[in-house]
Amino acid sequence: MRVAVQTDPFDLGAEAAGFAAAAAGAGAVVTFTGIVRPTDTGALQAMEIEHYPGMTERAIAAMMDQARARWGLIDALVIHRHGRLALGEPIMMVATAAAHRAAAFEAAEFLMDYLKSRAPFWKKEITDAGADWVAAREADEDALTRWQAS
Repeated sequence: MRVAVQTDPFDLGAEAAGFAAAAAGAGAVVTFTGIVRPTDTGALQAMEIEHYPGMTERAIAAMMDQARARWGLIDALVIHRHGRLALGEPIMMVATAAAHRAAAFEAAEFLMDYLKSRAPFWKKEITDAGADWVAAREADEDALTRWQAS
């Protein structure tokens, strides 16, 4: 299990290949990469992401431990960037390895929902009109509640 919170870009292909090669005994590897995309109005120039070093990594590692216990993961990886990110840049990557695909997919979705709703990151959207902090979205909260019910 590895958590990396970093400013530097990452090589999706290299990270995915290295993760899969190290996941001995896995029958399934799932990866997801989040990309900076335009806002609904299309005015986004960049996104700034802040976090508390140490606290952020511990919080994500705790969620990865829950995913490992719940889905019997062989391995998991979370890379999340911070700092100023331009349109089209990768923000984060989640990778999970499990004996079976359902467990790998569900664990990856669980981790992505957690990162979107509970991980201690603060996001600011920079647009033509200025800068605004991103508020919590009801849809993201709803996505997280499905894991509490099951």
